[in-house]
Amino acid sequence: MPKNFSLGPVHVPAPPIERFCQFLERNGKRLTRQRRLIVEQVFSHHDHFDADELLDHLRPLLAARKLSRPTVYRTLSELVEAGLIRKLPLGTRSIFEHEYGYPSHDHLYCQRCNRLIEFHSADLDRICAAVAKEHRFEVSGHRMFVMGICAECRK
Repeated sequence: MPKNFSLGPVHVPAPPIERFCQFLERNGKRLTRQRRLIVEQVFSHHDHFDADELLDHLRPLLAARKLSRPTVYRTLSELVEAGLIRKLPLGTRSIFEHEYGYPSHDHLYCQRCNRLIEFHSADLDRICAAVAKEHRFEVSGHRMFVMGICAECRK
């Protein structure tokens, strides 16, 4: 019988834009139209992305001078600081993934096409907990990338 390695449902007590507004207010900042556009784009779908991919999605707004590159980079940093997204170093680049409301998970990473496949394994969680207990180590979380070549790239 195959195991289910899916992440399961995402549960959030408030929409990401609301949480971001709270973060901005605590830091004496406000939600500008530009920040709102960036947050809406980032959370319009669940996908890993790098800054260049986000900029590509926002290209029409950049061209119309409704957004600037520095604002995009600053807002990404603020989203990380707010705990809404996570920045992960991957090879020679950094990628971002949604963090807010997403369950703990790990990744399969294709070194040829850069595809990321998310998965969760209760068995892996138990192994981590057992090793931590053996070493009297307090775990705050873990992030694992299993590297290899995906089925598509092996064809």
